[in-house]
Amino acid sequence: MSAPAIAVLASGGGRSMQNLAEQIAAGNLDARIAVVLSNDPRAGVLDRARALGLETVVVPHRDFADAGSFSRTVFAELDRRGCELAVLAGFLRLLVLPDAWVGRVLNIHPALLPAFGGKGYYGDRVHRAVLEAGVPESGCTVHYVTNEYDAGPIVLQRRVAVQHDDTAEALAARVFAEERRALPEACRLHLSGAVRLEGDRVVRRAVNPG
Repeated sequence: MSAPAIAVLASGGGRSMQNLAEQIAAGNLDARIAVVLSNDPRAGVLDRARALGLETVVVPHRDFADAGSFSRTVFAELDRRGCELAVLAGFLRLLVLPDAWVGRVLNIHPALLPAFGGKGYYGDRVHRAVLEAGVPESGCTVHYVTNEYDAGPIVLQRRVAVQHDDTAEALAARVFAEERRALPEACRLHLSGAVRLEGDRVVRRAVNPG
């Protein structure tokens, strides 16, 4: 039985995509990356993916009049390749989900949602906001995607302490170390059926590993 096909969507350098590929190669995630899709033809994730021998697709968001038409094109590419799951790994465009894809799209965010989320909160902007707020901890969140930025039901979170002398770069590095664990784990949970989206909540059930 072939491994489930997943798509990775990214707008930036692609470290999370590469981490997923490494976890798959190590046998820690039963999946295969069927396509890496970006909205930016200059994104570093495309070079990383090609170096790994993965198929890449560019859907430039500027070619579309609205988020709906952009999203339809994106999901048509995923459907064409038989993808079961889409993973947003630093994808900076809002998607409008077709009904068939509700509960089949995961996003990772570099903060403890619902705090420090929403439009405009990405990358170092998030970490600077965390430091300016003076909160004692941060971390990362994997959640199911809805038609609103960073608002979907949470699958899992991992936490890190905020240090008194932190910079945005230092905090980002510690958070990303947790992202490397969180995203593959969330994919495993979804693909195994241990979590699923029902309405506006995540339902969890025990799964026999055998």
